[in-house]
Amino acid sequence: MLITRREEFSASHACLNPALTPERNRALYGEDSNPNGHGHNYAVEVTLEGEPDPVSGMVFDLKHLKSVIRQAVIEPFDHRFLNLEVQPFDRVVPTTENVAREIWRRLEAVLPAGRARLFSVRLYETEDLFADYFGERP
Repeated sequence: MLITRREEFSASHACLNPALTPERNRALYGEDSNPNGHGHNYAVEVTLEGEPDPVSGMVFDLKHLKSVIRQAVIEPFDHRFLNLEVQPFDRVVPTTENVAREIWRRLEAVLPAGRARLFSVRLYETEDLFADYFGERP
């Protein structure tokens, strides 16, 4: 069974690879390479996989999941310029894909072991643009 919690945050970023010239960054990322950045109202969906507990009927307490997401993701990301204020984006280009992977990494580190496992992170940069991350698969 899968359960999902959705949360939102606002952040800005610039898609710039410091190893590339400004011209190459512009060719690769277009307007997103503006060093002053641009903002998004992101939505993140965190999906857990597991079997419901026979007593509670829940795979995981979704109120607790909200708290975990808030502490690990929303508080450090919300209203931040990702490139300058949130590691590892001082050295990793904050594309939708890389931000989704970083959210997974942060959640995986703090979610308690138990009957529920992190299944996926879906990060919406816009209403019609999102990335899904499923962790490292064997």
